[in-house]
Amino acid sequence: MSDPRLSELAVDGLWKNNPALVQVLGLCPLLAISNTTINALGLAIATLVTLVVANGVVSLIRDWVRSEVRLPVYVMVIASVVTIIELVMNAHFHSLYNTLGIFIPLIVTNCIIIARAEGFASRNAFGFSVFDGFVMGAGFGLVLVALGAMREVIGFGTLLADADQLFGPVAMDWGIRVLPEQATFLLALMPPGAFIGLALLVAFKQGIDQRAARRARAARASRGGEAVEATG
Repeated sequence: MSDPRLSELAVDGLWKNNPALVQVLGLCPLLAISNTTINALGLAIATLVTLVVANGVVSLIRDWVRSEVRLPVYVMVIASVVTIIELVMNAHFHSLYNTLGIFIPLIVTNCIIIARAEGFASRNAFGFSVFDGFVMGAGFGLVLVALGAMREVIGFGTLLADADQLFGPVAMDWGIRVLPEQATFLLALMPPGAFIGLALLVAFKQGIDQRAARRARAARASRGGEAVEATG
């Protein structure tokens, strides 16, 4: 990435200001639909596409939308994109569409999408807005898929079960039995398990950030000591 701003956006969306782990937005679909990897991946892709397209459209029309009506217009744009995605999923991924159910149209009310449209796309150029939508969607999607994989392995003992719902007949044999059935833990598939899983992911990220901060402080202290020795 030649533009440092793009690198900053990527780090911000994927890690530093991750919408799921830091901003804690979009918890309803994140917790409700992440009981399997494929369900999580399907919703993650739909959310990412919505963010990219909605950000791009909002950026293009931002100079023609009056401030008094900007939010209704942005919601209309997002709703139009989600409707197209819903129709495509119903036509080509019908079984997955039935599984995700109400959470596909509920993408319209996802706080991440509205926040990025209002807080970023309405103030920035098309390219930056599309890239911001992509990295924010990818950051949310990675957490969603990680949580789905964790809950599926612990709750069902499988990974990538029913992958044919998203990838077609070629994925019929992609499912893997990771744990024996008697070793599964039903709590992981229930709402408390979703909260516990997300809390573990948040704790994991914070642990990495704190370790990196300690290393940075130690490095600065070491450089400071070397500088004092050199001047002495």
